[in-house]
Order: sequence, then structure tokens, then C-alpha cells
Amino acid sequence: MKVTIDGQSIEVEPGTTILQAARMIGGESVPPAMCYYSKLKGSGGKCRCCLVEVAKGSEADPRPMPKLMASCVTGCMDGMEVNSKNSDRVREARQSVTEFLLINHPLDCPICDQAGECDLQDLSFEHGKSKTRFIEEKRTFEPEDIGPNIQLHMNRCILCQRCVQVADQLTDKRVHGVLDRGDHANISTCISKAIDNEFSGNMIDVCPVGALTDKTFRFKSRVWFNKPFNAHRECTTPGCCGKTTVWMFGNEIQRVTGRKDQYHEVEDFICNTCRFDKKEVTDWVIEGPRKFDKDSVINQNNYTREMETVHIATEEGILKGREQDRKKISMTAIPLNKEEQDEFNNGNL
Repeated sequence: MKVTIDGQSIEVEPGTTILQAARMIGGESVPPAMCYYSKLKGSGGKCRCCLVEVAKGSEADPRPMPKLMASCVTGCMDGMEVNSKNSDRVREARQSVTEFLLINHPLDCPICDQAGECDLQDLSFEHGKSKTRFIEEKRTFEPEDIGPNIQLHMNRCILCQRCVQVADQLTDKRVHGVLDRGDHANISTCISKAIDNEFSGNMIDVCPVGALTDKTFRFKSRVWFNKPFNAHRECTTPGCCGKTTVWMFGNEIQRVTGRKDQYHEVEDFICNTCRFDKKEVTDWVIEGPRKFDKDSVINQNNYTREMETVHIATEEGILKGREQDRKKISMTAIPLNKEEQDEFNNGNL
């Protein structure tokens, strides 16, 4: 089937969603996604960040769809034409969704461990506003330890439900989920039962915000101060790939995460033993530095990038005479004449 997104055409297989087709094309046409996760079945359709405008339904039925569609759950049709980045309706809708997601979200970025790799930060940077119209009181929750190595900050949660789906699909005894309804809805373990399954740490990786944090890395460092390396080990836990990213500060491994692609989705899930217990360099086979997006804060000011020389073209008249004055002040080899010597000794008053 042929699908056109923002004027770019691509051939896709039947059953492909608009979001998947956009990711095949790449670039700025890819809609943002806070709840969709390609590795999790049934994800998507909750955050409404990926709304697009379908200008042409298909060759068989060329009528446009009257409403904006969630690209993560809308299938492609042959001849479909979609507007993503080029649509004013889409931009306005994404701004509104971003404003809605930030209604109860606290300004924790300066202290949040997710800062620098947060999908909500990226979304608000592109579509957010500098001030809010929300004057009511934000809902608040106390931080909750939902496992020996995981802390839940419900204040930051946007209810994408990725963590619930991870527990459903990777484990056989999910003990947490979405409780209550409407604006009271929250993620919890109901009776504060600790989540102790061997793959619970993957909830941290799939969380798009800082709601679920690694207690072994908590407040240790900012992500842009760490050097990420691909590493692997022979893990004996069934279902664990053993391929990770280790985040190092000097010779110390401060945290271990799954390897993520350009859309911040893990390539393979890892067990808690690899994530929380193996923090020595000798535990891993280091493969080499990990590549990151050019716009990532982790990649900024990296010495491996070629930096252009900055030339400051200052008006010559502004600095006229400064060069000789600097020499007279700092270089004793240049003698002063009698008038300058008198001014130097007695002042110019």
C-alpha cells in the first residue's frame, strides 16, 4: 500500500499504522508518542499526542476524515494522505494536549532523575507554552516505594499505562495497576504490596517521565555527566538478553539500563540482576561508547564532535588603543615616556 505523509510517500504492508509508517519515513513528520510502545502489545491511544490529519482516506474513499486521528492506532489505507507537521490543526491539537498533560505535572525538572532524557520535556519544548491557564490546585501524592529498588512519584505520572502493560506481558503476577477513575485515577499497588518480580525494573525504562525512578541511581548524577557505553554479560536469568547500556562516571558504573533506540524504546528487556546488582566494571564486557541523537543533552559539547571556530567580529573603533594599553600594563619591556611615567606615578588628576 502507498501512504503519503507530509508529501513523502512510502510503501507499507497491510496492518501498518500511520505512526509506524511515519517512523519508516523519519524526520520531523514522526508524531510524538507518550503511551505507544512498539514492544508492548495493545499500547497506544491514551495520550492523544500523536494526532494527525487524514486529508484523504484512501483511493477507494478519498473523503477526508472529519476529526484528527490518533496515528498509533489508525491503520494505513492504500492511497491515504496524512498531514502531520504541516497541519495547523495538528499543531494546535498537540499544543492543547501538551497543556493538558502539564496541568498536574510539577516543575520537578531541576531535581528529577529523568531530566535530560524525558519525553515530556521534549514535547513541552516543542509544543508547550511559557505559562499556564490552570489556576486550580494540582493533585498531589506522597512518593511511594513500590519495590526494593523502585520509587513511584505519582505527581509526575501521565497515566500512559506502559508500566502496567510491562508487568502484564513480562511477568505472571502483576500487583499494580490504575486505581480509581477520572481525575482521581492513579497508579498504585492497592495494598502497598512490594513489586518483587525479576523484570520489574523495566517499568523504569518504559516510563516516559520521571514517575518511576531507580533508587540505586537516585540523586547521584545528571545523565549528561555520565558516559554511556554498550555492554553485555552472560546472564542466566530466563528471558534476559544481557545487553545493556552502562552509565559511567569515571570508572564507576552509576546505573544500568536497557539499550534504547531513537524513539527511546528499549531494544530488549533486561532482568533486575543486570540492572540493580551488577555495578562493577568487571561484571561487564564493555563494547564501546553508545551513539545518541544529535539533539540529546547527553551529546552536547561532546569532544568527539567537530566544533567550528568562533570568530567575534568586534568593531575596531570600540577597541581602538586597547592593544597598546594592554602591552604597556602587562609588559615591562616597553618603556613609558616622561609624561606617561609621571601619570603612572602621580595619577592623572
